[in-house]
Amino acid sequence: MPNLLSTESLSQVLSLQDLTDPSHGRHAMQSLVNDIHRGLADKWQCKRLIVRTSPVVPLQNNYDRLGYPTDGAARDSRYTRYITDQLILRTQTSSAIPDLLDGLSVDPPSDLLLILPGLVYRRDSIDRLHCAEPHQLDLWRIVDKDHRNGYRGKDMTSCDLEQMATIVMQMALPETKWRLIDSPHPYTEQGVQIDALWHDRWIEVGECGIAARAILDQANLRHHSGLAMGLGLDRLLMVRKDIADIRLLRSKDARVSSQMTDLKAYLPVSKMPAILRDLSLCVSESMSDELLGDSVREQVPGAVDCIESMIVKSETSYTALPDSARKRMGMMPGQKNILLQLVIRRMDRSLTDEEANKVRNEVYKALHRGKCQELAGN
Repeated sequence: MPNLLSTESLSQVLSLQDLTDPSHGRHAMQSLVNDIHRGLADKWQCKRLIVRTSPVVPLQNNYDRLGYPTDGAARDSRYTRYITDQLILRTQTSSAIPDLLDGLSVDPPSDLLLILPGLVYRRDSIDRLHCAEPHQLDLWRIVDKDHRNGYRGKDMTSCDLEQMATIVMQMALPETKWRLIDSPHPYTEQGVQIDALWHDRWIEVGECGIAARAILDQANLRHHSGLAMGLGLDRLLMVRKDIADIRLLRSKDARVSSQMTDLKAYLPVSKMPAILRDLSLCVSESMSDELLGDSVREQVPGAVDCIESMIVKSETSYTALPDSARKRMGMMPGQKNILLQLVIRRMDRSLTDEEANKVRNEVYKALHRGKCQELAGN
């Protein structure tokens, strides 16, 4: 039985503002989404269908019906948030695709672009480029590949896929260098990853491929071919506006939020000083960066607003530590020692040392599993 979300945690994440949804308030992310799908539809002269679905989905829609292996690591509760053993918070907007394709089989389209924007829910590390509830945009082109009903059919190829990526990147990041690298996905063939070059660093902003034959066949779309793309909207917007920290996208500071209504370059407001704190922790040997981040989000949610990043600087197993170090921390077999660096910085004001120590101590108590505690200020 996987670890299940508490009612409180579920209510909290489901109340989160979806920046892609105009009914949740105006945001630049909506302009980005609109530019992308309009650019594709204008080029292809195809129909468009924008779909928003519940973020609570059956496990099989998120994984099984998209071709994920039954023993895949992605299903583990280290990465997926389970509501029951068969219901989860979606990890990708692609989870709506199986049911949508089933519906299309009733009246198969000649050429249709499916557009699925929204929040997805993951367990992730804490840094400037990651958050636990990112925004995703799925784009699926479904085309009749046979010559029927007067339509000149076409089977999608790698050239069509490259054209799709080119249009999307021209619309989303017109002044940014980008690349495609091979990256297989369960529900595509000839899968590739889309990277953008930002401040001399390649960062992933999307994945795409030719829609897997098995996915279309199971929906009885045997006469159709397709392209599938998933985009990370938070990162695309950060690159487009040159925003250094993902937390700024949701900032309530009027100096920041007033700049989040269009795609103009972001003008930094006064930068608060960062405070560093190093923590020596005893944690389970299976603890990962993603689980560290998720544990802090769940147990000390107020502290997350103050944490710019959490960086694991080193890991040492129980057996590799001297006995004196194990005794000092109250370390037990089956644990490892990690040296974790917190970069503490609020976006709106400076923090005092006392406030930084409080954040440090809350994180320490949430993560440390040794019998002895070492708190700042004591």
